[in-house]
Amino acid sequence: MYAILDIETTGGQFNEEGITEIAIYKFDGHEIVDQFISLVNPEKPIQPFVVKLTGINNAMLRSAPKFYEVAKRIIEITEDCIVVAHNASFDYRILRTEFKRLGYDYIKPTLCTVELAQKLIPGQLSYSLGKLVRALGIPVTDRHRANGDAMATVKLFKMILAKDTEKEILISLIKAEIKSGLTPKLLDIVESLPTKTGIYYIHNEKGDLIYIGKSRNIKKRINQHFTGTTGKSKKIQREVFAVTYEVTGSELIALLKESEEIKINKPIYNRAQRKTIFQWALYSEKDENGYLALKLLKADGRKKEITSFTSIQEGKNSLLKITEKHNLCQKINGLYDTQNGCFQYKIKECNGACLGKEAPELYNERVEEFIQGMKFENDNMVIVDRGRTVDERCAVLIENGIYKGYCFYDLNYQVNNIEILKNIMIPMQNNRDTRTIIQAHLRRNKVIRIIKF
Repeated sequence: MYAILDIETTGGQFNEEGITEIAIYKFDGHEIVDQFISLVNPEKPIQPFVVKLTGINNAMLRSAPKFYEVAKRIIEITEDCIVVAHNASFDYRILRTEFKRLGYDYIKPTLCTVELAQKLIPGQLSYSLGKLVRALGIPVTDRHRANGDAMATVKLFKMILAKDTEKEILISLIKAEIKSGLTPKLLDIVESLPTKTGIYYIHNEKGDLIYIGKSRNIKKRINQHFTGTTGKSKKIQREVFAVTYEVTGSELIALLKESEEIKINKPIYNRAQRKTIFQWALYSEKDENGYLALKLLKADGRKKEITSFTSIQEGKNSLLKITEKHNLCQKINGLYDTQNGCFQYKIKECNGACLGKEAPELYNERVEEFIQGMKFENDNMVIVDRGRTVDERCAVLIENGIYKGYCFYDLNYQVNNIEILKNIMIPMQNNRDTRTIIQAHLRRNKVIRIIKF
């Protein structure tokens, strides 16, 4: 759990400031589960420049509770939490000072969104909260008030978590929970998981990642791991300490994140997926009569492939659909006989190209049309799909044919302004796997829209 907070003070000399307002949001990494917002009577006057900045004046605080009256609630809502704040050293110091005046030693692990943003969102002109969230297209209300700034920090932290592909923040949270002595049972772990689309992370007792997976139903998939009888399932059952997850809403984002994060983190039980998972590929070459033939072969990195597949059966099924959709001769494309490792299907009809009834030039135009449709070599486009909530969307950016990354957004101007889009984008590797994942998803599924630019 995270306690994301913001504190407004009276201003004044170091360690003599008093709290005028505090807002705390308890955040489980996915959503806010509790909150506490209150004005606080600092029992001392507010500096004039602070009144101008925050709008909080002495009269507003006369009837507000004093710090000792809210201290118990602060302890309760931040219990077993990592304290998160923008410039955390300031807010944490103020809290510790106030508790020290009451004779209580308030100690918590902390995370600073300034430091995290500098590492995970580099290149910004400013890392002050106001300028940073404006550059990222994050809406803010009540700027310089504890509630508005704390909510902006929640949204910023959520973006930072998504950008943390090495999962350093997540692993630090698990290690903090390990120190607290929690040892959940497998059933308890399953019950805490959502039935939504996303990525899940299985951790051992050291907090290390041992397996990363994706599913359209996270709870169901983890239950299969915990009840499976394969060697890998039994090893996971013996070693699992915790399961964390990230809801994506979009299956395309889940597929891309799974591929990327397995390659980065190299979990011990994802050995087969550390390299490419697409072992079969579709190629084209002219036959002896000048017709372009589509061939499904073992993937060869030296040849230029059209697209690739995780299994030979997936390739066969796709090739059958391609020939039917584009009216291509199934005999030419290896779907007619079995003598040379080709595939045999019940032929619905053949356009007769294999019998010379259609000129190669006309036939090859349809093949080239299919091949070009599978590429986005020079495309600049944004693929828009569903997000994690009803009012959210995700966007996948392709620039000059290169996959740049993805993001989640709430407002249309974020996706229509390319500079804001690049700021909130979670950068990802452009490789054979990511291109194939995007191609395959667009081939099999409808997305909300595609924006060309």
